[in-house]
Amino acid sequence: MDDLKFNKFAAGLLCGGLLIMAGIKGAEILLPHHTLEQNAYPIEVADTAGAVTEAAEAPSGPEPILAMLETADLAAGEKISQKCSACHSFNDGGKNKVGPNLWNIVNAGQGQVSGFAYSAALAGLGGQWSYAELNGFLHKPKTWVEGTKMNYNGLKKPKDRADLIAWLRSLSVSPAPLPTAEEIASEAAQ
Repeated sequence: MDDLKFNKFAAGLLCGGLLIMAGIKGAEILLPHHTLEQNAYPIEVADTAGAVTEAAEAPSGPEPILAMLETADLAAGEKISQKCSACHSFNDGGKNKVGPNLWNIVNAGQGQVSGFAYSAALAGLGGQWSYAELNGFLHKPKTWVEGTKMNYNGLKKPKDRADLIAWLRSLSVSPAPLPTAEEIASEAAQ
């Protein structure tokens, strides 16, 4: 008896599907679709071939943050750093994890924390972790240093980056000096 119930159910589904398909086909036959040779309502478009238009370019780099560093919120920076603590340590003499220890990182040499195996891209930079370099790297690490092993998308908000960089600056026996007015003006002009 169970086999007959299943057969009835399957037959009902098949018949329903066939009925739907027949209805669609019948509608196509009764109401054919005709393509117009020209639009029923012509739309006039002004000729702009000779006009020069420039698309607004999105900024290629991160927004300036030097002016925000003096008033940055260190507590907020420490809270943001919790995202980083899975891969980085922050204490003086702390061990390297998946990423290097970030104690005294501001103005330190790039790719030069002892005992950490950097990617070739980062080890080859040879510069310093200036405020601008940290800002760019924290904005989009994989774009700033192509080939980095850092698997993090970055901090999009300039205030978050400023707070984090200011907090990183405080992780030192003698913190790096804050940017001068000339450096702030120079960054803003770029």
